[in-house]
Amino acid sequence: MLKDKSEDKTSLSELGEFGLIKHLTNSIKLTHTSSMKGVGDDAAVLQFDKKQVLVTTDLLVENVHFDLSYMPLKHLGYKAVMVNLSDVYAMNGTATQITVSIAVSNRFPLEAIEELYAGIHLACKTYKVDLIGGDTTSSTTGLLISITAIGEVDKKDVVYRNGAKPNDLLVVTGDLGAAYLGLQVLEREKQVFQANPKAQPDLENYTYLVERQLKPEARKDISKLLKELEVKPTAMIDISDGLSSEIIHICTQSKVGCNLFEDKIPLDPQVISTCEEFNMDSTTVALSGGEDYELLFTIDTADYPKIKANPNLTVIGHITEKNEGMHLITRANQKIELTAQGWNALLNKD
Repeated sequence: MLKDKSEDKTSLSELGEFGLIKHLTNSIKLTHTSSMKGVGDDAAVLQFDKKQVLVTTDLLVENVHFDLSYMPLKHLGYKAVMVNLSDVYAMNGTATQITVSIAVSNRFPLEAIEELYAGIHLACKTYKVDLIGGDTTSSTTGLLISITAIGEVDKKDVVYRNGAKPNDLLVVTGDLGAAYLGLQVLEREKQVFQANPKAQPDLENYTYLVERQLKPEARKDISKLLKELEVKPTAMIDISDGLSSEIIHICTQSKVGCNLFEDKIPLDPQVISTCEEFNMDSTTVALSGGEDYELLFTIDTADYPKIKANPNLTVIGHITEKNEGMHLITRANQKIELTAQGWNALLNKD
């Protein structure tokens, strides 16, 4: 006789809040000297000496930011950490600690939360970040995850969004648009499955896109690379809501304009082929898709020779005077005003 799978599941109510916290955190080892005290007291204790401290928080809500029908819990835990670390790296800093808070409904057994935390622990190990605390509570609306990332940066190295100046070059890391297309592929396969539960997902031709959506990587390497190249950005931001939105943030806060060149936007071949298949415009996908977690920054033109041969970096435009506005220069050499059409979590979902 087959064993009922439900017998293998451990109800969270069996452990209680404190038992759950102990279960999820008893193997944590602190690695940063700035982590004086982590989980187990009323507050974590950090000592940063002469460094400036960076703090950033993101809240992820089930069915708003993620769909568990195709997002494995381990991947979700990993991605939730990446979302926050990316903000620290966008300040040219080093991420050192995170806190994790979750609200969870009774449909999740202990084993599901263990999977979520396995992804969180993997992210911490991979990016050398200490998990130092958080909170757990119940939810009536599924799963909510709130992560706060803490980092450090020397005062001379910190980069804000407001330092771009006319004639600076616009530079982006990696390639854009893949994460959004990965989401479209997963949504399509979900609809196929709902229509025919026996159908097997067809993801073979979309591996890069799906990985960029389910398991993104924050660009920890860029700060180190720029230091080695002796380049300090004049402004920087991470690309979470789409390239156009992020460029507009930099231009607005720096009180400048820009020219972004369509033919310079870096696209992976899988993005180009999938856009053709889905009858989507690849430029629109790159401008508005979001969730790439690449870094967008500006540099002085004098630093161009230092970065021009680097495969991690692409110059995609330049900064202009504010009165010239913010524009996309198309392949046909037309000038189109840039608009922010990226992700908006406050829009109602039908």
